[in-house]
Formats: sequence, structure tokens, C-alpha cells
Amino acid sequence: MQIRPAAALTGALIGMSALFLPTATAQATGPTTHHHTVTVAHRGASAYAPENTLAAVDAADDLGIDWVENDVQRTRDGELIVMHDTTLTRTTDVEQVFPDRAPWKISDFTLDEIEKLDAGSWFGPEFQGEGVPTLEEYMDRVSDNHQKLLLELKAPELYPGIERQTLRELRREGWLDHRHKRRLIVQSFSADSVRAVHRLRPDVKTGFLGTPAVADLPEYAEFSDQINPSYTTIDAGYVSAVRSVDGAHGKPLEVYTWTVNDGPTAVSVAAMGVNGIITNKPDVIRDALDDAS
Repeated sequence: MQIRPAAALTGALIGMSALFLPTATAQATGPTTHHHTVTVAHRGASAYAPENTLAAVDAADDLGIDWVENDVQRTRDGELIVMHDTTLTRTTDVEQVFPDRAPWKISDFTLDEIEKLDAGSWFGPEFQGEGVPTLEEYMDRVSDNHQKLLLELKAPELYPGIERQTLRELRREGWLDHRHKRRLIVQSFSADSVRAVHRLRPDVKTGFLGTPAVADLPEYAEFSDQINPSYTTIDAGYVSAVRSVDGAHGKPLEVYTWTVNDGPTAVSVAAMGVNGIITNKPDVIRDALDDAS
């Protein structure tokens, strides 16, 4: 168990406000608030700490947020790490450490090389030295904090077999036992990837990232429990249509929408009947929903 960097506390006092609307479509995965719209910290509490780092996981925990979202990719030597972009340039100092390795794709670097990078200084000097976590390290921290994980398989077409490998890692870390499975959702923008996860482990809850046509929802429901669209692409009618279809486990499809960062929008989206809101500012969204209830 690692000791938290003090910088993970940064931002914990930022952003307290806003609103919520309860809905009849609430789901029982254990909401962050005492209401039923789940607040999910996008890449951790990424408004307050560098995204997809252990500091961002801890920042979410410091704010009292149960659910964190992350992105999983694979290194050249086959190790699973947590990072959003398929290149290392935006959130690390890779161009300084390895100046001759353009275009700095994750898949071109070994884990040992990636562990030499600083993934915190770009966000703020107080996070200097924050590293790129392995999936194992990330899951350990989420477990230590008693949090829940919305795990995205990022660009799985670049990493053949990553579904099976990720499930193997989840199993090894105990995340596929009965207790942990209730704290885990695996999602992707790739329907083929979500389908593969469902085929390999039909007991794992899954989500498809996107806004499928209403006519196509029954097809997605064969391997998904959630339809997770951008909030800019939905309205109450679409959410109702999704919720009217039973998902892969025989329960109405859920909707976790992204990425909402202000209170009024959160209230508006909650009024559409979504089950969860994914946000960089989870305290702002949670408090907005609380205040509106």
C-alpha cells in the first residue's frame, strides 16, 4: 500500500455547489451521493490532480467520491498501464526524456521506460514526480480507498487481446470475486471490445461508450448493461428509449453520461433520467445534485 502524496489533497476544498433530481430509473450500484444519480470522477478527480494518476484517485477519495473512471492501454513489452491518450506527449515529459522517439506512442515504449517519466508536472509543480501507474497499482489504490472502478479499454484495436489480458489482471487482483464485481464496470467505445468482455466474462457489468440509434439498442443490449453517451448527444426521449430496453443481465439499460462539469448542466441531465454523470469536478456535480433534491 503506497503512501499518498500530499499533493493529492490539492483541490479538495475547491468547488462546492449545486443540484439534483431523483428519478424512477435509479439503479443499485451504490451511488456516491445518498441519491441515485451516481457521480463518477473522470480519470480520477482530474480537475484537481493530474488525470489517470494515483493522485487523482486520492483526490476523488478526499472529496468523498466513490466511483473513479480510468483508461487502460498496453506497453511495448505487454504491461497494462493507465493513460488516456495513445501517445505520451500531452501528460508526461517524454519529449525531454526521450527526444528521439517521436511520435511517442505508448505501444513503442516499455514499462521500464514509461516509469522514468514525470506525469504530474504538466498539471502543477506540486505534482512533480507523479508517475504513470500500472493497472495493478491503480487497482490497489482504488481498493485501498474502498472505491469503485469504471474501467475503459482505450483504443483496443491497437492492442489485440487486451480484453482477455485485462480480465486476467482483474481476476489476479481479486476484482472478479463476488464482492468486487459489484464495484466494477468495463466500458469501451469499441462495440467489438465490449462484446469480447461479455463473451469472456458474462458476469462482468459492461458499458458501451457512444450514442447508438434507438433502433440498434436491442443489438447493443445483448452484450452491454449500459449505454454511455456524451451529454451533448442526448435528451430525455433518448434516455427513456435506452431505459426501456433490457440489457445483458436482464435489467433496464443504464445511462452514464459524460463529461459534465457544471452544476446547472448536471441538474438538467439528471432530469433526463440518467443513472450516472461522469465529470472532472465530481464535488461540484455531487453538490449540485444534492442541492437540487
